[in-house]
Amino acid sequence: MGILSNRVALVTGGGRGIGRAIALAYAAAGADVAITSRTAGELDKVVKEIEAHGVRGLAVVADAMSYEDSQRAVKTVVDKLGAIHILFNNAGGVALPKTADGLAAATHEDEAFVANIMLNLVSAQRMSREALPHMIKQGWGRIIHIGSGYAKRGGGLLAYTAAKHGIVGLTRGMATEVAAHGVTVNCLCPGWTNTSLLDWDMLGAAWGVDAATAKARASAECLQNRIVEPEELGPMAVLIASDAGHGITGQVLSVDGGYKV
Repeated sequence: MGILSNRVALVTGGGRGIGRAIALAYAAAGADVAITSRTAGELDKVVKEIEAHGVRGLAVVADAMSYEDSQRAVKTVVDKLGAIHILFNNAGGVALPKTADGLAAATHEDEAFVANIMLNLVSAQRMSREALPHMIKQGWGRIIHIGSGYAKRGGGLLAYTAAKHGIVGLTRGMATEVAAHGVTVNCLCPGWTNTSLLDWDMLGAAWGVDAATAKARASAECLQNRIVEPEELGPMAVLIASDAGHGITGQVLSVDGGYKV
């Protein structure tokens, strides 16, 4: 029996990177785990890894930007796995602009700004809204939003930074409203993390340096002078999703190697 046995978790953006790592950590702790993504092939591979832990896995192809997909994803999880106890809102990233300077403060494209807020903030609110009635009815629930090093400071792309700061407000506001129903809400913030989204060549080009220098510069922003692996977020994600984490709510928690402390 694991610490999350008899629980059902849904991890959005679970096909790779941090989402995959969290899904597998939940499975290893005994939870049945559903994952969403737009890419069926990625989901199918991760579901096999989930099921290797002796629990049920479920793939739901869904677009985090779609309201209808958010509704369908939660309904599918409840219908097929019987409940939803844990929601990890991991889906996010950068919605690209049409022009080269479309994400800069003075020239930001309206459509790109809205798209980034939708992807990184509104999607989490929508998924939570769909899951919360089930959690409130059963008197137990855990919602965890993925934050960022830029959820607590500036320096990132404007819309992304604004959205991640919004995630902190969403976490605290939601935690306040649902605490009496046995539901906790927290924000888990990674820093520089070794995923496929971290392209050192592209980042180096943006900084005017080579890939090796870009990686060294990013590493130096952390007290431990390194890039964190996705799997390192797993133990914290499991703790705040468990009964042992009941006393932790409304919090912004970092697993980032000491990013910009």
